Amino acid sequence: MNRLLVPTLALAFAAAGCGEATPAKKSLADAPLAGASIGGPFTLVNGDGKTVKDTDFAGKYRIMYFGYTFCPDVCPVDVQNIGGAMKLLDKQKPALSAQIVPVFVTIDPARDTPKVVKEFTQAFYPRMVGLTGTPAQVDAAAKAYRVPYAKRETPSGYLMDHGRQAYLMGPKGEPIALLPQDQNPQAIVAEIEKWIG
Repeated sequence: MNRLLVPTLALAFAAAGCGEATPAKKSLADAPLAGASIGGPFTLVNGDGKTVKDTDFAGKYRIMYFGYTFCPDVCPVDVQNIGGAMKLLDKQKPALSAQIVPVFVTIDPARDTPKVVKEFTQAFYPRMVGLTGTPAQVDAAAKAYRVPYAKRETPSGYLMDHGRQAYLMGPKGEPIALLPQDQNPQAIVAEIEKWIG
């Protein structure tokens, strides 16, 4: 065999090996929630009191999470993890981060005024959008995203029982995957990068 050919072949095989070691981004057609009837039109109000529609996020990936600011346990932890994931992306992949809008939708509009949801979301991540609305508007959005919730009376007032799923949604509002918001920010980033990294 030609001596010059041997190093060339070795380099070719080495390059092929490197290519195999880097996982390719998965197709969104293979995403866990591809084709699911999750999401849809909504009309809500943001922290500045302005009307916001689902179409206002067109062209952007979204993280959709439903909760409430008076939540004594899981909501602050989940939202902190989502905010932490966005901060990691800001540092590691700013171009990707810029394509994603994290959205917090309250299921407790009686207490969560625009000002309250804005203060809540800003405490975790400056670009997180907090949304509220009338009870009917909130209910319609929660139903569109298949998030169950119910008011539970307590001796000191009430709590809201609710589903705590965090959805990664595509630029057309299509569902992609559930994010592990109950884990650390790195786990959330890993799942995002699996589909849109």
